[in-house]
Amino acid sequence: MTSAVPCTSAVPSLEVSGLAFAYPDGHQALFGVDLTVGRGERVALLGPNGAGKTTLVLHLNGILDGGAGSVRVAGLPVDKRNLAEIRRRVGIVFQDPDDQLFMPTVREDVAFGPAAAGLRGAELERCVDKALAQVGMAAFADRPPHHLSFGQRRRVAVATVLAMEPEILVLDEPSSNLDPASRRELADILRSLDVTVLMVTHDLPYALELCERSVVLSGGVIAEDGPTRELLCDEELMRAHRLELPFGFDPRSVAVPR
Repeated sequence: MTSAVPCTSAVPSLEVSGLAFAYPDGHQALFGVDLTVGRGERVALLGPNGAGKTTLVLHLNGILDGGAGSVRVAGLPVDKRNLAEIRRRVGIVFQDPDDQLFMPTVREDVAFGPAAAGLRGAELERCVDKALAQVGMAAFADRPPHHLSFGQRRRVAVATVLAMEPEILVLDEPSSNLDPASRRELADILRSLDVTVLMVTHDLPYALELCERSVVLSGGVIAEDGPTRELLCDEELMRAHRLELPFGFDPRSVAVPR
């Protein structure tokens, strides 16, 4: 798959500038958001329900548009002329993997996107095998997705996006409904990927474990942007934006693996 714009480390994966958006009913969801994410960064997007997180994410691949401001992915403007390329570059993994898995086998699910983009034959097989290997699901290629555990289905959903060789992997609540082993396995996978990660989550310990940087979106604006540990230790900030750590969890006492 070819890229319309050269991807270099000097070009940020994501540049959001002055992004404002109101829904047709008049509800203003975003009020001039500015956000830059460098190539290879893992950034957590935190905030209470209704903060505008989903609205922001839906602008990254052009599902929503028409507001003020601009979004660029790897230097490429998110607009109608670039929509196909943008949607290849921005891979969104939904909270429920069953929203993404609909083919008879795991292999066919992972092959669906690349095949639609024109890959065929041995090249398509290599693409699928690589994506499944990245998430540790190669041995399950010929299994029906509905025979897998929830954690395995989530890993396959990640593979369907990785098969498109995205610039940015956007994860919506990736740790939700996972048992401790599946949660750890997914974290290990995400750390191993050479891709920019934007993780939308209410799971603050998971954000600390995986993302050195966090952005707090609240009331349609970015309220804070900084090192995850520092933000989670700021009790006033946490209280003001309805962010709560699990009982007894102290981010200062956690050794975060990298």
